[in-house]
Amino acid sequence: MAANIRPSGVFDTSYAQDIALNRTRTDQMINLGLIFLLLAMPLLSALGVIPLSLIGTINRIAILVIAVQGLNILVGYTGQISLGHAAFVAVGAYSAALMSRGFSFPVFEQIITIPAMPFWICIPLAALFTGLVGLIFGLPSLRVKGFYLAMATLAAQYIIPWIIKNPLESVTNGVRPLEVPAPSFFGLSLAGDREIFYLIIPLSLLMMLLARNIIRTRVGRAFISIRDNDLAAELLGINVFRYKLQAFFLSALYAGVAGSLMAFESNSLSIDAFTLDYSILYLAMLIIGGAGFPLGSLFGVAFVTLLVQNLIPWLSDYLKIALPPLLPFVSPVSIEAALNPLLFGTALVLFLILEPRGLAYRWEILKISWKIRPYSH
Repeated sequence: MAANIRPSGVFDTSYAQDIALNRTRTDQMINLGLIFLLLAMPLLSALGVIPLSLIGTINRIAILVIAVQGLNILVGYTGQISLGHAAFVAVGAYSAALMSRGFSFPVFEQIITIPAMPFWICIPLAALFTGLVGLIFGLPSLRVKGFYLAMATLAAQYIIPWIIKNPLESVTNGVRPLEVPAPSFFGLSLAGDREIFYLIIPLSLLMMLLARNIIRTRVGRAFISIRDNDLAAELLGINVFRYKLQAFFLSALYAGVAGSLMAFESNSLSIDAFTLDYSILYLAMLIIGGAGFPLGSLFGVAFVTLLVQNLIPWLSDYLKIALPPLLPFVSPVSIEAALNPLLFGTALVLFLILEPRGLAYRWEILKISWKIRPYSH
C-alpha cells in the first residue's frame, strides 16, 4: 500500500531542478507550445485564420516589452526611479535610423560621413550607444537617490529631445518625420508586419530571457540588495555606485534595442513619440504588470495596450453620449478631450489600490498554489 503513495503537488528533487527556468516537463511542453504558436501566427495570418492587424499589435507589444523590461531592471530590481526612459528609447531609435540611412556631420570644420549600415549592425551599435548615454545620466546616482534621482532622470527627458530637435536638426529632421529604410536580410525585405515579425519576436524573447538570467547572477543579486537597502549592501562590500551605473547601462541598452526595432517597424520617426507622456506610460505599464517580476513587463504592456486600444475607446464612446446631459455646464469638447486620460488614470489608481504588486505577482501566486495542490491554502 505504501508503494502506491505519491506526494501531492510539485517538489524539486535536485539543485539543478530548483534553479531551472522550466522546473517540470509540463512547463517545458507548455512554453515550447506557446513559442511554436507565436511563431506560427504570421502563417495563420497569411491563411486568413487571424487578422493582419493582430500581427502588427503583437509586434508593437513585443517592442514595448523590451523597453519596459529595461525599466524593470532599473526600477523593479535596483530601486532607481527613472522618468526619462522614453528619451533613451529615442536615442536608440534615431541612432539606428541614422546609421541605416548614412549621414554626414560637421565636426571642427570637417565633414564626417558615416555610410549606411545593415540593420543587424545598426541594432547592437545603437543599443551600445544608448547604454553609454544612460551611463552619463546615471552618474548623479552616486550622490542622490529617490525623488532627487527622479529629477535627474527627468532632465534627460528634456535634454535629449532638445538635442535631437535643435543641434542635430540637420541629420534628424528636427520636428519633421525622419524616414527609415526598411531592413532587409540577404535580399529578403522585412518591410511588412509578417516579415519583421520574425525579427522582433525572437529578439524580444532573447532579451526577456537575458533579463531573467541577469537577475539570477551575482550582478542581479547585487541589484536586489541595493534596492532593499543600499546602506546595508555597501556595508557588505558591494560597490553600490558601480552596480547602479551597470543598472543604468543595462536599462538604457534595452531602451536602445526597443528604439531600434521601433524605427525599423514603423519606417518613420517623429520626436512626438518620445515625450514625457510616454515615459510615464512605460512606468505605468511596469506598475500594472508588476515591478521586480520577470513577466511584469509582458503583463503590463499587454494589458495597457489592449486597454488603450479596446476598452477605453469603447467606454469613451459610451460616455461621450451619456455625460453631456448629466454635466450641462461642461462643454462636450472638454468632456471628449478629458475622457481618455481620465479613464486611464482611473485604471491605474484601481490597480494601485486593488493589486499594488501587479499582475505578475498574482500570476506567481496562482502558479505556486497549483504546484502545491491540493494544499494551496
